[in-house]
Amino acid sequence: MNNKGILYLIPTTLGESAYSQVIPSFNNTILQEIDVFVVENIKTARRFIKKTAPEKVIDDLVFYEINKRTNLDMLPTFLKPIDEGKNIGVISDAGCPGVADPGADVVALAHQNNIKVVPLVGPSSILLSLMASGFNGQSFCFNGYLPKEQKDRVRKLKDLERMAIAQKQTQLFIETPYRNHHVMEDLLANCNPNTKLCVAVDITMASEQIVTKTIVEWKSTKIDLNKRPCVFLLG
Repeated sequence: MNNKGILYLIPTTLGESAYSQVIPSFNNTILQEIDVFVVENIKTARRFIKKTAPEKVIDDLVFYEINKRTNLDMLPTFLKPIDEGKNIGVISDAGCPGVADPGADVVALAHQNNIKVVPLVGPSSILLSLMASGFNGQSFCFNGYLPKEQKDRVRKLKDLERMAIAQKQTQLFIETPYRNHHVMEDLLANCNPNTKLCVAVDITMASEQIVTKTIVEWKSTKIDLNKRPCVFLLG
């Protein structure tokens, strides 16, 4: 008989949006039953749980943090409660855990150890931006973050543009919010005037903007991208 617990992937909001508008109520039912969490940032996770499940006693919960500073050799320790029959929740800083998120390492280890993994429904900036872009949703590729150095970034952007055109495959990518304007400048300076670019900003929030235009049209369009979470799409 398998008495192992379950690894639940618990989405969070993408920003200051109402929880009830973007997260199903079923998620809260699952959250109520979990006392052990693997999270990208403990402070952010505690705030999320306190907001969505205020009746839970935060100080009674157990948190394991997984991010770029985490020693991956510690991951088996994080999953030990599952062997004791306890469920564990994985929470990202924003959106869906395991997608452009270090939680993927925990999920991979769970599969290696025959642990049941259950993804809960929630907002994904990648899929929501693709849905609203008007681009090819049959064939697309998420490329994560672009290189920091401008010459490398420009080279990557040109490669993505070529793939978008030659393969008719939507190319999605993101950048650290304070570098968004650098990416936009490089796109406008280096892409073909007729290439289509979708910019999706503050998805699910009151300030949300999702706009698709050609590069030449974008050159005469003003949009504030400073320190706002953004997904770029070439199609």
